[in-house]
Amino acid sequence: MRYVCLIYLDEKELAAMPEAKMNALNARHLDFNDGLLTAGQFIEAEALEPGGAATCVRMRQGKSTVVDGPYAETKEQVAGFYLIEARDLNEAIQVAAQIPSAALGTIEVRPCRDLIVDGVKRKASGKPR
Repeated sequence: MRYVCLIYLDEKELAAMPEAKMNALNARHLDFNDGLLTAGQFIEAEALEPGGAATCVRMRQGKSTVVDGPYAETKEQVAGFYLIEARDLNEAIQVAAQIPSAALGTIEVRPCRDLIVDGVKRKASGKPR
């Protein structure tokens, strides 16, 4: 089953982190990625720019509204994600607990779901299951 692990971090703490500490954190993430690849659990991972670089788009009654900045004004913002393969939620939680940024913030683990069209399950990517 596929799970997304959303990494929430305090952007002010991240911005204040000394370069050497940031480099070490990034290196730990790359090593972690290699371990997930070896275990056959890695699907995708990305680090995200700070929430201030976000743009929110809303469609209402056929009209779009564009707003700069993060969707929610909170202390922690989504800083990155992992898309993983795991047997079940327990295994996904075990993987999430090993994400290097878990010690700095919060990791939200959420199962992915298939889209069903005319009784056919498909991944959101459009590929049949």
